[in-house]
Amino acid sequence: MEFVLQLLFAGICVGSTYALIAMGLTLTFWTTRTMNFGQGSLMMVGAVAAALCLAAGLPPLIAAVAGIGLAGVLMLGVERVAIGPLLKSAGSMGWVVSTLGFGLFLQGFVTKYLGAQPIAFPPLLFDSLAYVEMFGVRLSAQYLAVLVLSVTLMILMEAFLRYSRWGRAVRAVSHDADVAALAGIPVRRVVVLSFVASGCLAGVAGILVCQITGTADPQFGFNLIILGFVAAVVGGMGSILGALVGGLALGVAEKMAGGFFSTALGDAMAFAILMAVLAVRPQGLFGQREVAKV
Repeated sequence: MEFVLQLLFAGICVGSTYALIAMGLTLTFWTTRTMNFGQGSLMMVGAVAAALCLAAGLPPLIAAVAGIGLAGVLMLGVERVAIGPLLKSAGSMGWVVSTLGFGLFLQGFVTKYLGAQPIAFPPLLFDSLAYVEMFGVRLSAQYLAVLVLSVTLMILMEAFLRYSRWGRAVRAVSHDADVAALAGIPVRRVVVLSFVASGCLAGVAGILVCQITGTADPQFGFNLIILGFVAAVVGGMGSILGALVGGLALGVAEKMAGGFFSTALGDAMAFAILMAVLAVRPQGLFGQREVAKV
C-alpha cells in the first residue's frame, strides 16, 4: 500500500508539471489558434540558463528569474519569426513546421556550445534527501514543493485570466479577434503578452522538472512538450482546468505503469489515454465543441 501511495504522489507531482506545460500551450492557442511545438526547447533553455547562473554563484532566486525571463524573451522571438508571418496566409499550417524548426535550432545551439551531456542542477528549495511524512508515508519534500508551486501558479493564472482586464481581453481575442479590435482591444499587444507569458511558464516548468531529475539535459524538452500537448488535448484544448486534470491523470498513469510494469510504458500510456478520451469525447474532458455558423 505504501508503494502505491508513493507512486500516486510521484505521479501527481510530475503530472502538475505536465499541466503547467499544457497551460502554456493553451495561452498561445487562445490568441492565435496555434501552438508552439518548440516550447520544449524553451523549457530546456530556461533550465540550462538557470543552472549556469547557479554554477556562476548567483543567488537561486536571481538564477531562476534569469532562466524564466530568457524563456519569455525567446518565446517573443518564436511569435515574431515562426508564427506571426505564417498567420497572414489563411489556412496555413506552416507554423507547425516552423515552431519545430525553431525548437530544433535552440536545441542544436545549446548542444554545440555546452555539449550533449546533462548539466547538474542543484536543488533550489530542498535537498533531494529531505522528506515529509504524511499518512505514514515518506514523501519527497522536493516533489511536494514542485506540486505546490505548479498548482499555485495555475490557480493564480486562472484567477488572473478570469478577473483581470488582460484576461478578459485574451478571452475576447480568442472568441473573435476582429470584433475585439473593433471594440478597442489592442489585439497585437494581447497576442504578444500571451506569448511572453507562455514562454515564462515554459521556463518555470523546465526548472521544476530539473528539480525532480537533478539535471538540465539539452535533449529533454521534446519529450516533455509531447506529454504537455497530450495533457492539453485530453483535458480539452483551451481549458485550464482541463490542462490540470489532463496533466495529473497523465502523470499518475505514467508512474503507475512504470512502477508495476516498465518505465518504457510511460509514453505508451500517454497515447493510450489520448486515444481513449478522443474516442469518447473528441473535444477533450473539459473542452467545448465548436460550432461553425455559415
